[in-house]
Amino acid sequence: MATFIDLMRGRVTAIWGLVVAATVLTFMISFDDSISNELGMVLIMVVAFVKVRLIGLYFMELRVAPTLLRSAFEIYCSVACAVLIGFYLFV
Repeated sequence: MATFIDLMRGRVTAIWGLVVAATVLTFMISFDDSISNELGMVLIMVVAFVKVRLIGLYFMELRVAPTLLRSAFEIYCSVACAVLIGFYLFV
């Protein structure tokens, strides 16, 4: 049986902490008046897709999935982020 200390030292706990920190970062960006609205929104979208990638790789265990599946997920994250940022900035 794993102890609390063992759980706190795990990789998944570190990734969870990173996702929580990214959530706090997006909250701080949304209230920061020193950056433009466009830049703030782009930063928030990038952080959101980094969170999606981390959750997919570590909590849905796509990091150990077959190469084709992992590649499709990585491409999806990149393309979806780029398309949404493009729509936001240019449409």
